[in-house]
Order: sequence, then structure tokens, then C-alpha cells
Amino acid sequence: MGEQNSFKYSNLSVFLDPNFMSQVPIVLDYAIGTLSCAVANNLNAYLCNPNNTLCSDNTDSSGHGGYLCNCENGYEGNPYLSPGCTDIDECINPNLNDCDGNAKCMNTPGNFTCSCDHHFSGDGRSGGSGCTRQASQIPVILGLSFGFLSLLIGVTWIYSCINRRKLIKLRKQFFQQNGGLLMQQKISSIDGTSAESSKIFTAEELKKATNNYAENRILGRGGYGVVYKGILPDQSIVAIKKSKVMDGNQVEQFINELLIVSQVNHRNVVKLLGCCFESEVPELVYEYIPNGTLFEHIQKSLSWLTLDHRLRIAAEAAGALSYLHSAASIPIIHRDVKSANILLDANYVAKMADFGASRLVPLDQTQVTTLVQGTLGYLDPEYFHTSQLNEKSDVYSFGVVLAELLTGKKPICFERSQEERNLATYFLVSMKENRLYQILEPRAVKEGTLDQLQAIAELVKRCLRVKSEERPTMKEVVMELESLRKYRKDPWVNQQSHEEIESLLSEEAPTDIYALSIGPSTGDISGQYSFNSSMTFPLNKSFY
Repeated sequence: MGEQNSFKYSNLSVFLDPNFMSQVPIVLDYAIGTLSCAVANNLNAYLCNPNNTLCSDNTDSSGHGGYLCNCENGYEGNPYLSPGCTDIDECINPNLNDCDGNAKCMNTPGNFTCSCDHHFSGDGRSGGSGCTRQASQIPVILGLSFGFLSLLIGVTWIYSCINRRKLIKLRKQFFQQNGGLLMQQKISSIDGTSAESSKIFTAEELKKATNNYAENRILGRGGYGVVYKGILPDQSIVAIKKSKVMDGNQVEQFINELLIVSQVNHRNVVKLLGCCFESEVPELVYEYIPNGTLFEHIQKSLSWLTLDHRLRIAAEAAGALSYLHSAASIPIIHRDVKSANILLDANYVAKMADFGASRLVPLDQTQVTTLVQGTLGYLDPEYFHTSQLNEKSDVYSFGVVLAELLTGKKPICFERSQEERNLATYFLVSMKENRLYQILEPRAVKEGTLDQLQAIAELVKRCLRVKSEERPTMKEVVMELESLRKYRKDPWVNQQSHEEIESLLSEEAPTDIYALSIGPSTGDISGQYSFNSSMTFPLNKSFY
């Protein structure tokens, strides 16, 4: 059987040519049935394997009809028998795929894909764009990164320089505005020893000392400022007062008063170490007092605070006020004497603090007219009504402190009854009605003698007199307190006559009156440095 058009039939061709059978193509032309693909499929007579096969109707010239089964493109096998047509892996045979040499061939069902390797781009086909090597992006990325970083650093540096110049300019402006140049001139005009005691700090020094004014460095807050704990480069600890208010009209007077206060050298006055003029409001630097305020210790009724210690602290505070009133180069009126402004150092020695409301009294005057300022409960009533400030105003306030030490009560307490609300009034009324011992602290009554307690109460009464001329001076208060401290439980020790006390008071008080105080007490408690006073910061005031 051979293809019709491949040869001409003759009797000889079959017999004479032995290769006849290998040379003539044989064509098998067949079809399944007589039905078309669609009809066979609908009649369930469809014989093509369903896996990846195609059905085609027979279109030969015989006119018998029927259909044929073939594998889909990319598949091979028998389309009639199981498992039918299977996928051809074109990637195995390079002749079946056109992937470029730099491309990776990946077989897919019925087809394949070409993908370029890393650092190459294109469709990966030989007849397409193929695979071309990409230029490395790393140098470009690094260049852009370093360029951007350099630009950022440059902009930041320029911005920092501009801000630094602005800050330097602003600090110079504040320095001049706050009287820094005048202070330098004043310091240079006095002797070297005094000049060293008044250091002018830079804003950067105090910023570092307070760890940029961190919250955990705050020692106390007041209505007019905040006090921070500072650690200087030499590891010495200081208290830095940053105030909120500044009067720019009285710079020269402020500098003069600041210079005087900075030269106050008394063991019972907190030492002013220096000042910073480079901030908006001058910052003051004081010695650090670690054991808090007398007010705190009175209210806590701590075990170490015996009657003798109370009298000692009172005598030390009175000695400081006496020094300010009469021994300083120019008399200084504190104007805000209260237990919260009496600090206790590491040895529980009293230190007068917070001179924010203080006034200097010209040597040719006995009093000055000022706006009334002070703390409720301690304020001199005469000063309150007349605005005439003199040293006896401090005496009245100190009398309230003595009453606090004796009673352990707050100067003003709105939780107490109307009669007891003001301690000064309540104390005087109790003395007048002979019920003083009912308001004294039980420990004071237990530790003191009747004569001693009565004498202390009489001193309080004299300090609290309405008319200032009837009050004793602070020098007299110091002398009385020192004599009262000599009382003992032994009756014979206390037989000192009234005339003897009067003669003592008439004598000149020693210049170094604070030296009469007993040595430092001991104790195992610690206090919190605190400033509770309401402090103004006008330029004609001295500070703390």
C-alpha cells in the first residue's frame, strides 16, 4: 500500500526494485465513526481522552465524516488511550525552546518561560530582546546616599552655626541687659578676696551643672522661681535659683544690692556664691543646704528636735538676722522671715535663706517705704497698714517662728477654728487667759522648766507687739535666747534675777554673736532642700 501520487504502477516496479517498500510513503487515512466531534460528545460516544486533547472533524474527500483526536500544543502521547497527552518539558531539549544563553528556562504546562539571571534585563528569548547585563546600581545608590548624607550634615551644621550665633548674641544681650558688665566693673573695683566670692557663671556652666535643668534636679518650687540642684565640674554641689520675674528698670540698684549680699559672710546665712547674667532672668548660685527647712522638721516632729535644739536653732537664726540688721556693711531687712526660709545644713545648723524680698536700708534712714510683701501669718501688721518697713518687721516675723517652735502649729491653718486659725493671735490670747500650756507642744512642756517656758513665751509676746517701737531688737532677742538656753532642770541654776537679765541685755552684744551657739547636733535623718517662700525678683531686691 503506497501513496497514490508517489509512483506509477507497473508490473515491473514491484518485482525489479527491492527497496520499493522503503521508498514509497504509506499513508493511513482514517476517522472515528461518522459523527462529528460535537455530535459524538453530546451522544456520549466521544472517544478522545479528556486529558489535554483536541478533537477535529474529518474533512477528507471520502465524505464518510467522523472525527480525529490530537494532543494539544506542548503535549505528546496517545490522545485515545490513558493517560492521554502529557506535558513536554521544552527546557530539557534546547531545540524546543528559544531561551537566550543568559536566560533561565522554566517549564510550564504546555509551554515554557524564559527569565534573565540577576543583573540582566530583557525577555530572555533569542528572537526577542534577549538578556543584557545591567549596570551595577550599588555605586549609584551609595553615591546618592553619601551625597544626601553630606547635604544633610552640611545643612544641619549651617543651621547649628546660625542658632549658636543667635544664642551667643542673645546671651550677650541678656548679659548687658541684666547688668553683667556693671557687675564685672564692681567686682574688679573691690579687693581680690571679695571678688573671688562673687563668681559670674556662664549659662552653659549652669546648664551642664543641672543636666539641662532636669526635673529630677528640682529642689523646690516657689511662686516666682524654681531651685535646682547643681553639680559643678569640681564636683561641688550648689543650689541654682532660676526666677521667673525681672524688673529691667533698676539694674544698677540690683547689682549694688547683689554685690553686698554676696559679701555677707555669716555661718548662719546661706552663702551666695555667684550669679549668671546670660539668661533672660539672672540665675543665682548658692551653697547647697541638704537637710531641708525648719518648717518641715517642726511639722514632722522628728525625734532629734528637742527643746534645746529648738532654742539653739532659734538663737542661730536670730543671730543671722541681728548680723544683717546691724553688722552688715549696709543694713539688710529680710522681709520674709519664716520657718520655711530657715534651712538646716548637714549638721542641722540653722541657715537663713531666701533674700528674694529683702531690702537694703540706707545708712541715713531707719525705715523705707515699699510695696507690702511677705507671707500670710508672718506679716507685720504695722508694715501691712503703713507700708513702712524697718528691722522690727523681721522681729515680728521671727516671733511667729518662735511660736511655731513652741507649739508645733502652722502660722495659718484654715482647718482650725476661727479662734485658732492665726497662730500669733491664738498664742497671745492663750497667754492672756493663762492657758498657754494647753497650746504648747507636749514635748516642750516635758523638757522645759515652767520659768523657762514662761520666759520664752514672754519673748514671743514682746516680738508680736503691734507697735514696732515696743518690740525688742534682734540683738536683744539673741541675748535673751542665749540666756534661756542656760536653763536647767536644777532649780538652783534658774535663780537668776530679773535685774541680771536686764543688765545682760544692756551690754553690747559680741560682734561674733553666732559663735555663742552650741556645736552641731547629730542625727540620722535627711531632709529635702526646699524653697516654699513667695519670692519676687525685682532688680532692687537681693536674693535667695
